[in-house]
Amino acid sequence: MGCSPSNSRSNDSKNSIVCVKRQISNLQSLQIDAGIFVGKRKGDISKDYKIEDKLGQGGYGFVRGGISKETGKKVAIKSIKKSTITNDMKEKAKFFSEVDILIRTDHPNIVKLYEFYEDENYYHLITEYISGGELLDFIIKRNNLSESSASKFMKQILSGIVYCHSNNIVHRDLKPENLLLDSDSPNALLKIIDFGTSQIFKPRTHMTQKYGTIFYIAPEVLKGRYNEKCDIWSCGVILYILLSGRPPFSGKTDEEIYQKISRGFISFERPEWASISPSAQSLIRKMLQKDPSLRISANEALHHSWIVVNSLDDHTKELNSDVKMQSLENLKNFRAEYKLQQAVLTFIASQIDSQEESKKLIEAFKELDKNGDGKLSQEELIEAYKVKIGHNAAINEVETIMKKADANKSGFIDYTEFVIACSKAEMMLCNNNLEQAFRALDQDCSGKISAKELKEVLGGRIRSKEKLWKKLIDEVDENGDGELDIDEFKEMMLKMIDSNGNKI
Repeated sequence: MGCSPSNSRSNDSKNSIVCVKRQISNLQSLQIDAGIFVGKRKGDISKDYKIEDKLGQGGYGFVRGGISKETGKKVAIKSIKKSTITNDMKEKAKFFSEVDILIRTDHPNIVKLYEFYEDENYYHLITEYISGGELLDFIIKRNNLSESSASKFMKQILSGIVYCHSNNIVHRDLKPENLLLDSDSPNALLKIIDFGTSQIFKPRTHMTQKYGTIFYIAPEVLKGRYNEKCDIWSCGVILYILLSGRPPFSGKTDEEIYQKISRGFISFERPEWASISPSAQSLIRKMLQKDPSLRISANEALHHSWIVVNSLDDHTKELNSDVKMQSLENLKNFRAEYKLQQAVLTFIASQIDSQEESKKLIEAFKELDKNGDGKLSQEELIEAYKVKIGHNAAINEVETIMKKADANKSGFIDYTEFVIACSKAEMMLCNNNLEQAFRALDQDCSGKISAKELKEVLGGRIRSKEKLWKKLIDEVDENGDGELDIDEFKEMMLKMIDSNGNKI
């Protein structure tokens, strides 16, 4: 099917109208999501990043800090030796699976991937830098945590895992070393990292490859037949350690530990458990249920009474309520008239972040996300709006919001879409952010954005001729030269801000 020439003028005219309608329809259906700007580069990474000291090392390679020479942004650089994977197709597939999974994910408790490089000897993953260290170090400093602190961390872990499982992603190596914090505080934002052993799974099927770390590995993984609930076992072990400072299954040798895991017997007899609530112990037992068919799901664990009761204090509830109401107001008022505006906002929200602003939006997002699946449904938004404007008005309001804010046409408001609609205009559309976004689209560094460049950056989701992308340029091309310069680009974006400095 396509827009083909006709022998008759009448048919030619009809075909032309149909062709234009198709292009407009394609433009409206263009899916813009958080992973659209994650690109692959070849060459020397040090041309674009100042490389800093190592943060960690493993058999695959190492992780270093880095600073973008273009933006000054601090990042983490995970470098994988090509020699360890190029001769093993399974290992190579595993690496690219990690890249694909990180591109797909859009959740506040999952590390962001910005881009990846390939040079002669290494693959490099460029991710967000998380400054507070590992959850393991946090536990070691304190030996064990209060139930309130432990529940706040566990809620964040489970939220990320609910999101993964609902998108058919299994992590397979959850442990405190793969959970990073943005500060050394019980109120820190937690991020799940290292998806190197993760996999896209088919529901109601089993995996057989043995992955995981000795203390956290589920008994069914040792048997070589398991599903996504292996992650829940790992979460149960993590919670046990958070509350007691020691693992539930230990021994002098690996074999002894494996035997204890296989038996699956959990003890709460040590003195430290005397002060831990029965509710916490109940959740651990449900997560460390030996039979995975009887084991609690990630969603059930997230909504367990111990998590719900302990993870929020009164001050946080009050703060979340204020932020939630402001976010709902911003979401209602959001308007992106052009597809290109949506694309630019997506780049800014997914690649550039303000930690203080992000934390407030994360809390508001999770307050609205009642089922914890990492996205906002129409029903969840209607439930929130009806408190203020009534049920029928809420239905109409949410239908309008979905049309404006659901940029990837998923039928939900994803986390990045929520950030776009609810962030402060002065933070999102500051001069520095707009210039970075312009450079991301100006692939040949000519100082102008062409239809060809838009197709290269945004065209992966849709098959179309270049004139579709020219139409996207023409919508905002003030001087009519068929390209977008920096002044036209900024003017297009700043049209979204009203006289009071709010996004419209």
